Amino acid sequence: MRSKTLSRRAALAGVLLVASLGAAVPAMAQTGGTGSPGSTATTSAPSGSARILSDGTAVAPANAPRQVRKAIAAANRIHRRPYIWGGGHRSFKSKGYDCSGAVSYVLHAAGVLSSPLVSGQLALWGVPGPGTWITVYANRTHTYMTIAGLRYDTSPLGETVNQGRGPRWRYTLRLPTGFAVRHYAGL
Repeated sequence: MRSKTLSRRAALAGVLLVASLGAAVPAMAQTGGTGSPGSTATTSAPSGSARILSDGTAVAPANAPRQVRKAIAAANRIHRRPYIWGGGHRSFKSKGYDCSGAVSYVLHAAGVLSSPLVSGQLALWGVPGPGTWITVYANRTHTYMTIAGLRYDTSPLGETVNQGRGPRWRYTLRLPTGFAVRHYAGL
């Protein structure tokens, strides 16, 4: 069973890598590999992925930019908070979070969002395509994100071990079918 799960993870990682490379290559060709067209920031590519620790929190790779380390620290702060529909919408601080509240909280901590957004608004946030470090997946009804290669999501969809609903680092990636793929230029 474990080898089947690892095979599925490897296949999904390959699909996501190919999809992200397809979107990243044109931008890199236009900018000399420094980021999205029009961005002035330069970000080194990840030399590894973030890791999930035994307590369920995550640790950033050694070369992660400060904004990425801040995003991971913020996600760790609200990790395991309960899922509350509308949580995090009025204010970034809440007793619990829904999907867009959790993603907004993390983006705010990274310094790339000034006020909470709902899922449909996050589908228009930033610029199209995957980011080097942080990518937001959003549609009218749900949003989640990947940070340094790890999925942060309130939904257990696709999980082999159900950790429940609410903000969690997820052990599996999910296909972005039906989601707008967005990032902040330079990240």
